[in-house]
Amino acid sequence: MQTSLHRSQSKTTAPKRASVHTLGCRLNQSEGISLEGKLREAGYDLVPFGEPADLGVVNTCTVTNEADAKSRNAIRRFSRNNPKATTVVVGCYSQISANEVAMVDGVDYVIGNHDKLNFLDYLSEEKPETPVVVRERIDREDFSIGFVGEAQFEQRANLKIQDGCDFMCSFCIIPFARGRARSRNWDDLLSDARRMIDQGVRELILTGVNLGTYYSGGRDFLRLIEGLSELNGLDRLRISSIEPTTIPEGLFPLMADPQHPLMPYLHVPMQAGCDRTLKSMKRRYNLSEMEHFFERAIRAVPDLCVGTDLMVGFPGETEQDFQQTCATFLVGPYAYCHVFTYSEREGTPAAKSTEQVPMEQRRKRSAQLRRLSASKRMDFHTQYFGREMRVLLENPKDGSYFAYTDHYLKVRVKEEPKGLANRMATVRIMDAFPEYCKAELIDWEGR
Repeated sequence: MQTSLHRSQSKTTAPKRASVHTLGCRLNQSEGISLEGKLREAGYDLVPFGEPADLGVVNTCTVTNEADAKSRNAIRRFSRNNPKATTVVVGCYSQISANEVAMVDGVDYVIGNHDKLNFLDYLSEEKPETPVVVRERIDREDFSIGFVGEAQFEQRANLKIQDGCDFMCSFCIIPFARGRARSRNWDDLLSDARRMIDQGVRELILTGVNLGTYYSGGRDFLRLIEGLSELNGLDRLRISSIEPTTIPEGLFPLMADPQHPLMPYLHVPMQAGCDRTLKSMKRRYNLSEMEHFFERAIRAVPDLCVGTDLMVGFPGETEQDFQQTCATFLVGPYAYCHVFTYSEREGTPAAKSTEQVPMEQRRKRSAQLRRLSASKRMDFHTQYFGREMRVLLENPKDGSYFAYTDHYLKVRVKEEPKGLANRMATVRIMDAFPEYCKAELIDWEGR
């Protein structure tokens, strides 16, 4: 079908316009870039979501009920503004609730995660009379992505290394939406990383569902880090969210070495700071084990930044349990936390619990924990006043460069001189704000 789609774009007609809208996690964002690359390769002009287009692809998330609602709103918005266009819905929501997605006004194709990156193969030249649903069983074998067309990357780019999860936490729908844990083929992964570096990417951010379980061709996650670090031209390597029980301590000396590309940063989704809640969630650790782990990590890695995810309002969570989570976060090594309000997901054990916390109470607890996180993030920012830090300058916006230090402190620097995007630089931290630190430029690459 893809060849007929190409034929419809003859030399005598203007290229068709397409837009991609991606919701959700860093992994979804990485796949969104690949979807755009596939469209460019097929001859489409990419336009921002919201502008007139002939084809719209909504790359959905289903981690919460709110994510489902946002996906439906995006679908309706595109089809309402482009009634004659073809609307394709891909991703996790399509995988879990294909029939529900197909009932949303304007939907033409519903394609699950197994065939997400091959969605063009299923499109015909004309809009179908009724929605076409493609939802195959997700393989458990190692996978390759291959060439995804002319994908466009920023200075920092996500590299997908893994998909799926076997841990089966009691609240999580992702093993059903993404399948069981599987790893990306080693050669395919390295080829993609080299291509990104050749296109000017200076920092690779490893992404997946359960990164630390990577294992392909006899190579585990630590060997993956070592292999990527050997690539010529790679300045920085950063790990995105990683399960605490899968972090090899062999990473610590690499993070501590200022000459090594691996950055001193860990985002560890603890989910709760209370042993009783962790047990109900079917998490694979307790607080004592994590306390000792973080003690070793911080002792081994100077300036290590640790972030976390915390869920509030989990079924059975008492006020005492919640206050213990708050206390654990405050005394722990965390620079910040992302707060998630528990959302029932049909098909998970937690959704069947008879001890659901009232939504009003969940929201109240979420607001309280977010205030604590904002306070702790400010403490993290202020401790670096006057320090000189290394950053990678990103594309300027509103007269400023934004950048991240090695340990993930976000800084804002005046765009002076111009033309320094994608260069390493040294800045001095001057002031703190809730979301970033103000800094002054001291020196830069190529000066």
